[in-house]
Amino acid sequence: MKRILPSALLLALAFSSAAATNPDLGLGTIASDYVYANSFEQIAPLSDYDDLTEGFLGASFLYRGVSYHDVNDIGGVFPDGSTFTPDDVGRDFIIEDATDLFVDFPTFGSSPNVLTFGTSLVPGPNVTIGALVQASMDLAQPASAASLEAAFYENGPWGGIVLHLDAFLDGVQVATDSLTLSNLGGRDNVATHTFSISGVTFDALRFHATWNDQPTAPRVLIDNLRLTPAP
Repeated sequence: MKRILPSALLLALAFSSAAATNPDLGLGTIASDYVYANSFEQIAPLSDYDDLTEGFLGASFLYRGVSYHDVNDIGGVFPDGSTFTPDDVGRDFIIEDATDLFVDFPTFGSSPNVLTFGTSLVPGPNVTIGALVQASMDLAQPASAASLEAAFYENGPWGGIVLHLDAFLDGVQVATDSLTLSNLGGRDNVATHTFSISGVTFDALRFHATWNDQPTAPRVLIDNLRLTPAP
């Protein structure tokens, strides 16, 4: 059985975000063409990213009625006290072929693709789990429920970080769901969790990470954003 590479080795193997200049890896046109062909007036019930090609999407993109933007555009602090800038962690959305992840986590997401963040890409079926400070998602129409599946490193240097999925209506936060990452020390490991929002009407989502209420940058990827249009 294939295994996901440890985070340190993945970072050593990963391509620089300079690969975004390679037209074979740039996906902004593909993503945008899909949305305009299918109307930005409605949100799709499922965004699984599986019809996109592995590579860098840039700092924003449109997909299935959702506008993704403001990725990692603020600095923050790591749990060890060191700080980072947006350029340190990278400001790209990235489509990764994560076939090997789905071997180890068969109930997670939908194979083969996931959406991750930052600077790093491992071509082929293995995957790098990129840095997430924050990512915003504006919806083409109001929704009444949302969920997204996330995979991330916990324990090790990441323990105690909080991941948040916030929902907004007209710029005002109306709901949130959060998870505190396991903090058992030792070596980090990959885990998964489904975040969900329901019972409110919203038109935007923000997925972000904090440490002691300050922005931070754990390693996170997402899949299967599900949206229910508001009645």
